[in-house]
Amino acid sequence: MWDMAEEQSTQSRKNSLLDGWNAPPNLVTYCRIVLVVVFLGLYIAAGAWGTHSTSMRWAAAIIFIIAACTDKLDGWMARKYNQVTELGKLMDPIADKLMTCGTLVVASVFAEFPWWATILFLIREIGITVMRFFVMERPGGKVIAAAWPGKLKTLFQCIGLAMLLIPAQIGGPQHAAAAWVNVYYVVTYVMLYVALVLCLYSGGIYLYNTFIGSRKAAND
Repeated sequence: MWDMAEEQSTQSRKNSLLDGWNAPPNLVTYCRIVLVVVFLGLYIAAGAWGTHSTSMRWAAAIIFIIAACTDKLDGWMARKYNQVTELGKLMDPIADKLMTCGTLVVASVFAEFPWWATILFLIREIGITVMRFFVMERPGGKVIAAAWPGKLKTLFQCIGLAMLLIPAQIGGPQHAAAAWVNVYYVVTYVMLYVALVLCLYSGGIYLYNTFIGSRKAAND
């Protein structure tokens, strides 16, 4: 009897997750994932700071910006047309992480961004993604949507990475001759380090809400 009830509960959670898988906002999210794959291919082919191909670097930057903008589009569509789904709340941050984490790893491989910062980003992002699956598997578990610090982190991160991708100076800031190029890259890295602080802060909030906040709510 208990096994049957547990099996039904598990099946119910799976059905809940798959509900609305073909909703327009989710289709936008799927398209963003495809764009990310194309973008990463162009980014790698362009080489560090676009030394292999400036046009590919520009194309990668443009696709990244388009993919980042569609993040707001699917969220807006889901809220406006009342099509918010459990799958959408799960896939949306995963698509964001594929885009941002993939960019950070390639940037670090190309020595465009320090590895220590990328590793901190990855620990938080991958850890929170695993936590989302953990929460879903709990009895009555629901996907916890991203809190405002996490959304602000994504904004700073996307702006900073887009600025990093734009080939303002072939060969990177170390070859900059104009003062404005140096200022440009200073602003770029400030945006990324602010995103890192927000990344760690929002990760702490998520852990608190998952383990402590939910426990308090259950006791009330």
